[in-house]
Amino acid sequence: MKNIITIILFMTSLSAMAQNGKATTVKKTFSRTTSISQIINADASVIWDLLTNASDFSRWSSTVISIEGDIQKGEKIKLKSTLDPNRTFKLKVKEMIPYEKLVWGDAMGKRTYTLEKEGNITQFTMTEKIGGLMFPLFASKIPPFDESFEQFTSDLKREAESIANSK
Repeated sequence: MKNIITIILFMTSLSAMAQNGKATTVKKTFSRTTSISQIINADASVIWDLLTNASDFSRWSSTVISIEGDIQKGEKIKLKSTLDPNRTFKLKVKEMIPYEKLVWGDAMGKRTYTLEKEGNITQFTMTEKIGGLMFPLFASKIPPFDESFEQFTSDLKREAESIANSK
């Protein structure tokens, strides 16, 4: 009974904190931060496996054209996104805490994925902060991330829950 109450309280607090798959963006003079959270009915290990398998990203995510390289700490990856299909983002995997946190980025920004789990329920959060001293000069040329973040999160939720339900 205590476990059930803990899970219900966890889900309630996550629902209050979660943005229900809706991205938000905070713009400042020298930076822009876009964030999204979503409760996913799957164990964090299922989501982690999806986030760290570079060659499989384009199968389940409609926002990713391709990722080349290994998603491992210290490794470099090349990402092509539907947000800017003519550009290849050269990123370094900066941090990995299995089943909890993944960070990659370049000199202009970083993307952080976090997983908070309680049983087979996981709150997924993705945040990207871009900026720097030169940011005001090119900020208007960077498309908004909100729609892409929402689609990515929806794709991830659908795939993770499909895998979890098939077990």
